[in-house]
Amino acid sequence: MSTIAQNPDNARRLSPFVTALLINFLWINASEVFRYFAFVMPMMRDAFPMLPDVAPMNVPVFLIWGLWDTILVVTATLLPWIAMKVFGASTARAIGYGTAVWMAVFVILWLGLYNMNLATLDVLALALPLAWLEMVVASVIVWWVTARNEADFS
Repeated sequence: MSTIAQNPDNARRLSPFVTALLINFLWINASEVFRYFAFVMPMMRDAFPMLPDVAPMNVPVFLIWGLWDTILVVTATLLPWIAMKVFGASTARAIGYGTAVWMAVFVILWLGLYNMNLATLDVLALALPLAWLEMVVASVIVWWVTARNEADFS
């Protein structure tokens, strides 16, 4: 018999936090790619036709986007996880923590872009709610994955 079969405690290979991080990596990357290609890129190109290379698609852009998504996944997973450990975990709180991450990342980003005339109200009206949904789902994933293990939040 294998060691794992003899000791069920060893069967758990990933911590709940790492599991949430991996699920959020898939969720956030899929959401970001969908939102960008389906909405933001075409809207930005329509809004700024005078800019020859607005919303480009090339290797440097993809590398920066990869860095952005990595930072976003870590932020959207780590901050709600810490908040759940400190302030408690529930569905309602997960929604609040996701909203806080959304405000700290996306609201600041899009308001700054809008303030510099680099985004339109139409883009904000679409991008911000979709980004909010993305961050709330990411936070609920953290709650769902980690809250099942009571030891993480005791």
